[in-house]
Amino acid sequence: MIPSYEHALIVGAGVGLSASLARLLSANGLTVCLAARNPDDLADLCTETGARAFGCDATSPDAVAKLFAALAEQAPDVVIYNPSARERGAFVDLDPEGVKQALMVTVYGGFLVAQQAAQRMVPKGHGAILFTGASASVKGYARSASFAMGKFALRGLAQSLARELHPQGIHIGHFVIDGGIRNRARSERIDPPDKPDSMLDPDDIARSYWNLLRQDRSAWTWEVELRPWVETF
Repeated sequence: MIPSYEHALIVGAGVGLSASLARLLSANGLTVCLAARNPDDLADLCTETGARAFGCDATSPDAVAKLFAALAEQAPDVVIYNPSARERGAFVDLDPEGVKQALMVTVYGGFLVAQQAAQRMVPKGHGAILFTGASASVKGYARSASFAMGKFALRGLAQSLARELHPQGIHIGHFVIDGGIRNRARSERIDPPDKPDSMLDPDDIARSYWNLLRQDRSAWTWEVELRPWVETF
């Protein structure tokens, strides 16, 4: 049976992948809500998609609980968690507080959002919770310890939830985005002329999220790896 979804919540919304997801979900008939630290930045996207924007610090249990309480009349049956952060630099020089904050944003916020979502989905036996991962979800790079720590942990959270919640009708998805995402507004984020399609297009990534949501429950996947055709792995 292919599930039908009505209401989506995208946490950590912005102008890249989140915007592509908002457009695709709204085009397929879902109402869309967006959550970000600075919801005013989402005004144009809300106008375009009919979405509603909410301010939310995903690392705050109270803020996340208030967000879901505000959506009580149209409780989301699709929740997508996008935020991440990192403390860059050589391992011996990393600021412990910066690392702590990176972990709070990348994985603790994912836990808080997923818990609020699951508490509402499990009694209904219906819903989907999707997490956006990265190359660092499966590969720890030099000078990127905090990012690897957070993304590895987020992947572990998703895998654990899939094993616990799939049998309760809640589809869990983790997406390993293994490569740079194209952003036409930034010159360093577009394909070089000699390397066409060497970056992931956010609209194409969004379609993979949608394809997962359309899976029949007889053949659910919990993880998808996406990379450009020229990316090594």
